[in-house]
Amino acid sequence: MARPTEWTPSLWQDTFNELLDDEVDYDDDWNINFNYTLNNKVSPEERKRGWKVFCHCARGKFYCRTCRRSWPSGRVTVLFRYRLRNGRGTVLMRPFGQDCRRCQEGFFDFPGFSERAVEEALLKLFSKIRKNCYGEDDGSDRGSTASDKVWTKPHEKALCEACQQGICDQDDDSEC
Repeated sequence: MARPTEWTPSLWQDTFNELLDDEVDYDDDWNINFNYTLNNKVSPEERKRGWKVFCHCARGKFYCRTCRRSWPSGRVTVLFRYRLRNGRGTVLMRPFGQDCRRCQEGFFDFPGFSERAVEEALLKLFSKIRKNCYGEDDGSDRGSTASDKVWTKPHEKALCEACQQGICDQDDDSEC
């Protein structure tokens, strides 16, 4: 099993597949892939082809490969693009990294996530999929567990890859 400080795509894929049948009760085929250059800008042509965007803020942990320091973060941005077309659902995902406060080399380390954090993110994504691809209204947009979070340290925009790209906002989950 990977350490919670390691970026583990298989954890996301496995959890996605485990939750899929319970969360999206339709006959469409869905898959998740990773795109590390993904941004939150959806062109008019992409919108016509059904692409939608969802940003999620999760708790994660980072590990600097240079100085071997690790640190937790309550503000890790995860970007999803998704669409349903001709019975096939596609989710593209990108985790955003953070730079080490000690090294500040301009290199963004990928985050590691607990199983719980991955499941919470994917449950919110599935809620968006049900709402935006299938027209369901399950009331999940009322209230957010994100408002219960207590930030113990300020968010360091200079060390946040999502901030550098203008994607990170300090509000709760958003449509980017």
